Amino acid sequence: MRLYLSARTRLALALVFASLVSVGLFFVGAWRNHSMVFNYLMWNLFLAWLPLLFSMALEKTLRKRLWSSWTALLLTALWLAFLPNSFYMISDFIHIQEVRRFDILYDVIMLTSFIMNGVLLGYLSLYEVHRQLLRRLQSRTTHILITVLLFVCSFAIYLGRDLRWNSWDILINPGGILIDVSDRIMHPMSYPLAFTTTLGFFVLLGSFYVVLWQIARTLRHQRDNT
Repeated sequence: MRLYLSARTRLALALVFASLVSVGLFFVGAWRNHSMVFNYLMWNLFLAWLPLLFSMALEKTLRKRLWSSWTALLLTALWLAFLPNSFYMISDFIHIQEVRRFDILYDVIMLTSFIMNGVLLGYLSLYEVHRQLLRRLQSRTTHILITVLLFVCSFAIYLGRDLRWNSWDILINPGGILIDVSDRIMHPMSYPLAFTTTLGFFVLLGSFYVVLWQIARTLRHQRDNT
């Protein structure tokens, strides 16, 4: 008897497999170099999984409850707090030449594997929330919200990479984050790196998400016409 798996289950298994491949590449590299120097990539990948898990839980919650319910609001807040971690992994490329390694090209493959998985997880969670918003808001309003969200994620990458703030600092040290953010908003000319980094990541994340959104729409259209 053939075992039937839903499309979502197959996607989840594929994502888990891809993440395990990244972990496997790391351990092979660690064995070849006798070094665990890139072990933080596994932690970053774990953080990249959290937004997808939160968005899945949110989608399940919204089947039975309003978005204004405390459960949905909590899941939304957690999703918003951890979403930048998925896209933040792109900045891990800067570590590629920090240490002498046996084969730098292999490290490029390993890093790309982790980063692609992290970004994909982030986009999938964003897509799920985007779909939920479209069911409740006008298309124009939803697209504006997603655009603003990608800009906030881009600024959060700057905060994480250059100022070393983390998602949990929102609870641990909200005052410190507020001071840094407000200072850069009120005196943007004093922090040119904040502008260029944020704008650069916004263009990158936004342009790729537009492509992925159009791919998803095309696939849905083809499925509906078959």
